[in-house]
Amino acid sequence: MSSPCFISGLGMHLPRTLVTNSDLEHIVDTSDEWIRTRTGIATRHFAKADEPCSVLAYHAACKALENAGMTAQDLTHIFVGTFSGDYNLPTTSCLLQDMLGLKGLPAFDLAAACSGFLYCLETARAYACMYPDARILIVGSEVTTSRLNFEDRTTCVLFGDGAGAAIVTGQGNPGRIKVVDAMLKADGSVGGLLTIHGGGSACKPVLGQSIGPEYFVEMNGRDVFKHAVRCMVEISGTLLERNGLTTDDIDLIIPHQANIRIIEAIGKKLNVDSDKIYVNVDRIGNTSAASIPIALTEAEASGRIQPGMKVLLTAFGGGFTWASALLQF
Repeated sequence: MSSPCFISGLGMHLPRTLVTNSDLEHIVDTSDEWIRTRTGIATRHFAKADEPCSVLAYHAACKALENAGMTAQDLTHIFVGTFSGDYNLPTTSCLLQDMLGLKGLPAFDLAAACSGFLYCLETARAYACMYPDARILIVGSEVTTSRLNFEDRTTCVLFGDGAGAAIVTGQGNPGRIKVVDAMLKADGSVGGLLTIHGGGSACKPVLGQSIGPEYFVEMNGRDVFKHAVRCMVEISGTLLERNGLTTDDIDLIIPHQANIRIIEAIGKKLNVDSDKIYVNVDRIGNTSAASIPIALTEAEASGRIQPGMKVLLTAFGGGFTWASALLQF
């Protein structure tokens, strides 16, 4: 049985530039109707050159610290979930550590694509068991637009940039949100359905060679849809069953905000009314690892989540990776 683990603070940050579907009509062969019908997305935020992954993470982290009533000096660890960090090296977590003035604090990036925040949460839960006085900053931060092919209308319209953060604490520093349980899964055998091959050691860049589409998100949308729905539904059901619960016991479900069709399919298969599912994909798009913490922060700040509620989180991302977590407010 794991030791108690808590979330003491939440924060989010979006880049300053709002991009509408009409704006995208001037970039790629698409239309507002085409995007809304297939994805449910109307707007998203795009980061400028002075808003890299680390900067978005920093602003979200500062808000989470303020929300928790802490300062950066209270932290013991930093974990960042991202696939779109500033550089390969140094890691975004180390850049964030330096921005926060925390030399010496352990920091690392965790690559699990859209499941990155929940992978960070479960990792923090394990650390909190080992170190009950831990105060761990976890961040999902993405500049997905840095890896989008704006000649591919099937992918570039889906994504946006942003960051969300949480302060995870152990039993020595109990917070207001209890992390009841979490579960992680992965299946690399189907990873080729959602890829960014270019830039890795198996598809390394060559000096002077032009950059091809393999350096950007490539996705088999139809198959990814099927896997995403099945995996998020199955892991959510398993996690609830492990805790003696059903969806009737859950007050709010916050799924990864990939597109509205996936969200609606999850709700239908879980037999959950739409008013019990939090949706912000229409305004923010798919922000990958930032999706869950942004939605969680919004839901609490807006009053959609009240004390006493049970909240289920679930995500799916490239790899494939998927995850679910149960929170008690």
